[in-house]
Amino acid sequence: MTEIIEAIERFIGASLDPVLCEPGEDWLPITSENFSLQAQGACAQLQAWDARRSLVRRITAIERETRGKLVLKVARFGKLAGTLELIDRRRAPADNVPLRSARLVFREQFRRFLRRQFPAFKLAELTTEADLEHTLSPAYPRALVRKGTEAWAAIGAPPEATNVDGGLSFGLIWLDYLRLRESALAIRGLVVYLPAADAKTTCLRLRFLDPAAAEYRAFAYDADGLEESIDLADFGNLDTHLEPCRRRALAPSSLAIPEVETVERSDGELSFRVNGLEFARTAGSELLVGLDTKRPGSTADAVALARELSRMRSAAAADRRNPLYLRNPEAWLESQVRRHIQEIDASLGPTPVYGQVPAFAAADRGVLDLLAVDHRGRLAVIELKASQDVHLPLQALDYWMRVRWHVERGEFRFQGYFPGQELRREVPRLLLVSPALDFHPSTDRVLRYFSPGIPVERIGVGLQWRKELKVMFRS
Repeated sequence: MTEIIEAIERFIGASLDPVLCEPGEDWLPITSENFSLQAQGACAQLQAWDARRSLVRRITAIERETRGKLVLKVARFGKLAGTLELIDRRRAPADNVPLRSARLVFREQFRRFLRRQFPAFKLAELTTEADLEHTLSPAYPRALVRKGTEAWAAIGAPPEATNVDGGLSFGLIWLDYLRLRESALAIRGLVVYLPAADAKTTCLRLRFLDPAAAEYRAFAYDADGLEESIDLADFGNLDTHLEPCRRRALAPSSLAIPEVETVERSDGELSFRVNGLEFARTAGSELLVGLDTKRPGSTADAVALARELSRMRSAAAADRRNPLYLRNPEAWLESQVRRHIQEIDASLGPTPVYGQVPAFAAADRGVLDLLAVDHRGRLAVIELKASQDVHLPLQALDYWMRVRWHVERGEFRFQGYFPGQELRREVPRLLLVSPALDFHPSTDRVLRYFSPGIPVERIGVGLQWRKELKVMFRS
């Protein structure tokens, strides 16, 4: 892990114009003010952000380093590996020939798949061109096959994609776009072409889409490019578990200063934060203090750091370009929602509100989640995103389906969550919360394909949410 951090820091330090590159996403320029690394077990946690978005990845290894490029292995959902690239645009070759070649090779593999599986259909369109206006990524080849007035939309997820599961977001957008563009065709639904090792998440998601809105067919391909049809009924079990909720004695009164939030974690430890940014936490009888790296410290150390943070990370801060102000906006939004949850929905109880339960291996979700309960005992999943994210609806679905799984089995009460509250085994609500102008334009287009059995609501808050959390619309 130390070697990983040292290699990344060395590469960035030697770079003239470093950017972070993830397939299907815009490059994110890297500076010393919008980038951090910290140890996380056997991995290194990388964080990068700008005014629009934030990115968090767990780095497991350095895959390779070439002139102007450092390729990192990242942990993805289900403990599968993906890649992320750090590129020095001044030193790397101007034309990314290997990436372009790989995309062309996979596009031809996708073409052969469509011809095998749809022999009676004409391949009317096949492209990997970017279409930013309609939110279509070049990382996933997309196609239209037709026979007379009958047609299917299709999308392929290449094996080297960092976010294989992101293909479904772009696939639904492609399906919706084609239905608007090709009004003379009856486009039955979406065909998804997936690497066999990474198919599970997409197949689980497909089970929760509306069969009345579209038909869905999934195929898994192996290393030789040979595919087989997937029976979605085989994907009934979820990789999820619910840890017991432990409770601890009250927080040390010496840290009970107005700027500090004390959040009880489900493992019984306490997290101390200023506007969502953790600066200290308990570990048994010990107090760990620090931002990127936490070390044993005194209460006085924690208070001094909290006061400095409260000056820099404040809605009234003079310097809004300061990295501490810009860092992890989702955590800041989470802090505001925790404090003012009844502004989000008056029926929700102000406490307890839990974060990151149930636990599942989703290192690259990029959203924060909260779990609350209303006065009737019905659970509500609250997904938070402070910037535009095309994948928000389906990432929220990942979490919602796991909460629903545990609700159906009565496990929240059994594991000690929401003590004293009678919990209903009713389908949980799903609330998507984001600044009103920062919902991605495609969000509604993706949500219209969700099963009507998922009670989902979009809640847009005012742009000044750091200062005052005010709901601007509900949809």
